[in-house]
Amino acid sequence: MIVEIECLPNPPGTADSPYRHVEAAIAVIERSGLAFEVDALGTTFQGEPELCWEVARRVHEACLQAGARSVVTIAKFAQHADPATEPTIESLTGKFRS
Repeated sequence: MIVEIECLPNPPGTADSPYRHVEAAIAVIERSGLAFEVDALGTTFQGEPELCWEVARRVHEACLQAGARSVVTIAKFAQHADPATEPTIESLTGKFRS
């Protein structure tokens, strides 16, 4: 499964750390052990479906635990019925990297 997730915490951070609540969400993905890429407007990660669903929920909740008053999370989940045909982040985006 591939997941693209974007968290929109309110506020996104604190005066001292403007993106603290967003960075807390990214830290959950980093600690998960899943392959991931952080982009300007979201983060993509991949792995077994059960773990991806769990991580997505923890990412959302991390914003609130970090101190955000509220959070809206936008996520896209891509999964094939046959795991052998499942694309990867690399297979979908590798040719576009410089």
